Amino acid sequence: MVETDVLVVGAGPTGLTASALLASYGVDAVTVTKHSGTAPTPRAHFINQRTMEGFRDLGIEQGVRAAGTSISSLGNTVWATSFAGPELARRRSWGTGPDRRDEYEASSPCGIWNVPQHRLEPVVISRAQELGADIRFRSELVTLHQDADCVLATIRDRADGRQHRIRARFVLGADGARSTVATQAGFDYEHDTGVMNWGINVWVDADLAAHCSHRPGLLYWIHQPGGGLHSSSAWICVRPWHEWVMALVYPASHTEPRVDEATALEHASAMVDDPNVNIRIKAISPWAVGAALAREYLKGRVLLAGDSAHRHPPPNGLGLNTGIQDAFNLCWKLAAICSDAAGISLLDTYHAERQPVARDVIRRATDSLRNMDHLLAAFGLEPDRTEAESQERLSTLASGGERGRQCRRELRDALLLQDGQLNDHGMECGQRYAVGAVIADDNELPARADRDQQLRYEPSTIPGSPLPHAWLERTGIALSSLDIADRGGFTVITGIGGSGWVSAAQHAAHALGVPIRGAVVDHDQEYHDVYGDWARLRDIDGSGCLLVRPDRYIAWRSHTAVDDPVRTLTNTMRQLLARPS
Repeated sequence: MVETDVLVVGAGPTGLTASALLASYGVDAVTVTKHSGTAPTPRAHFINQRTMEGFRDLGIEQGVRAAGTSISSLGNTVWATSFAGPELARRRSWGTGPDRRDEYEASSPCGIWNVPQHRLEPVVISRAQELGADIRFRSELVTLHQDADCVLATIRDRADGRQHRIRARFVLGADGARSTVATQAGFDYEHDTGVMNWGINVWVDADLAAHCSHRPGLLYWIHQPGGGLHSSSAWICVRPWHEWVMALVYPASHTEPRVDEATALEHASAMVDDPNVNIRIKAISPWAVGAALAREYLKGRVLLAGDSAHRHPPPNGLGLNTGIQDAFNLCWKLAAICSDAAGISLLDTYHAERQPVARDVIRRATDSLRNMDHLLAAFGLEPDRTEAESQERLSTLASGGERGRQCRRELRDALLLQDGQLNDHGMECGQRYAVGAVIADDNELPARADRDQQLRYEPSTIPGSPLPHAWLERTGIALSSLDIADRGGFTVITGIGGSGWVSAAQHAAHALGVPIRGAVVDHDQEYHDVYGDWARLRDIDGSGCLLVRPDRYIAWRSHTAVDDPVRTLTNTMRQLLARPS
């Protein structure tokens, strides 16, 4: 019998991040996975700014960057009839266009990176093990039983078939779409679509520099006129410009597809359409597109995160990111409970905060999938059109007269719709918690008629918001306001006139046994607001304070000084941590 505080089941990006975080917080945890190692193929790849900020907290931002490619080098999305054939359209994506670049750069110290999963996971697991994480491969969860005090798991060693048991205070299911944890614990799902589409990922080696270096992009959508089911594919750049994933999609009505190497090579050759390019197939992986959301993120002492809790179509690239951000939300809460610094009801806030986020993500990704149909219609490349009909539409797009102008207007409108997946900055960075481990005030983020709140990110210090980024300076070294947040503890951020809050942080930390540090951010203070950007973003007086959680979310704020900051902050912390007064 192995005794531990937390058993993590699954060692994909979500499970490995949870393992690293729990180890960094000093939590006794064991991670098991039935697989023999990390991901063998690229799979997920898009790392948004919020996730990169989390990796920055873990101390692996540079390692993650070294494993991938900056989106600034892959900023286009391209549609064409083949790599060598006519280009249909191009869209600047992920904030690389001149109209969005400043917004993205001002929102975070981190950029967006393309890091294929088989290169990302070794970076995360290395850090987790460096921090002392216990990660066990070839260890399969067989059964799970829980009572009021613990969860008892039976684990089978896939190498020799022997079984052993692990008794844990909590179990985190991060074991993917066919989650054994969810099945064993009896989780139910809403919006469960089943299979919406079948997919085949083909890992391809092909030097396409001649067709891509002048229009560098992460995504190349190839649509050939009149080819029916096998006329299109999405090409995802793994390494510029020789390593790719070619994604083939089939309708749910289609029998679950099987593609051999010869068929994959034939399809790839047609999509490239250049006999001088040598193509090699490295691996073929089937997958299924669907959408589902766990009705509850926890049952007793069992919790779900990542694909175990939420699944959705791949547009927007939010799957991996949402799962990793689940881990950042949850692990500090588990750490606080396991150290007896918080009441167990703090776990309820995990569901309250993260399930609405996943619901929005599912809705957004599903809408993005539908919006792609508008673009195919604008090109005249719907699967049921004949080649002659498609060619006629493509010719009209390049013709004069009112019909040509109308077709081009329809194309521009359809391209604008694609921003819902290609420039959805508000969806990526503006996720806010209306309820949970936050204490709301009377303020709300004002709606702007000129801004789509899912497309555009508006920084805010309203409780439940991510801590805004501003560049500061300390002893001659530039750093972000995000770097002030205490990794593993709470942070009180105040300004000139707020010294009482710094003292209150020390007293509250001592009284509650919880790390709380104070930081003064203002003109010519400990953290020098050299540009004045923080004063503009903080939305409180210098004598007020922001209380920031370990996951860099604002839990509470006081707009001004108060008569008894020690009592105010201590009572606030008790409320947040679900501790009796």
